[in-house]
Amino acid sequence: MAYLVHEIFASLQGEGLQSGRVAVFLRFAGCNLWNGHEADRATARCRFCDTDFVGGSRYLDAGSLADAVLASWPGGRENRLVVITGGEPGLQLDAPLVMALRRLGFRVAVESNGTLPLPEGLDWICISPKAGAPLVITRGDELKLVYPQPDLDPAVFESLDFAHFLLQPMDGAAREANTVQALRYCLDHPRWRLGVQLHKILGLR
Repeated sequence: MAYLVHEIFASLQGEGLQSGRVAVFLRFAGCNLWNGHEADRATARCRFCDTDFVGGSRYLDAGSLADAVLASWPGGRENRLVVITGGEPGLQLDAPLVMALRRLGFRVAVESNGTLPLPEGLDWICISPKAGAPLVITRGDELKLVYPQPDLDPAVFESLDFAHFLLQPMDGAAREANTVQALRYCLDHPRWRLGVQLHKILGLR
């Protein structure tokens, strides 16, 4: 299988339970909830995405893509982590790529909207639900809900089989007000943990 990849780069994980860890980010091109073009944002199922995932480079097989991830890793074999994201990684991520990355010593994490199946063998699954997009992934390590979203109550997810539940304030012009609202929700509902975008605070990619 060939893969269309928007970018590969090393940085610190800026979101969720693994914030602060060095990782290689493998960002796939494409998403099933928005095509990435501003002209179509208003009619997309997900309208608040802050990530560029349009276009990129094509890798013809899992081995060559895994080698490209390794080439971006800044250290030795210890503590290798790759975070696979997008766009929506569920459109392209498959078992051969997961296995190729694991053979190179990487722990494989994925950040997905949860609307598409994911392959076996992942070490960390983070799902970020979007309003109006039914989940097919209902268990994992981390459920990270961008908050607030109209018509999306955090309580509806609490019965799902996730180890951790995070509210991440929605970015944009209302970020400060959204942060206050998310903080108050967490204080009233201790199942939830406040998540911040550390990479934006630090000015990282």
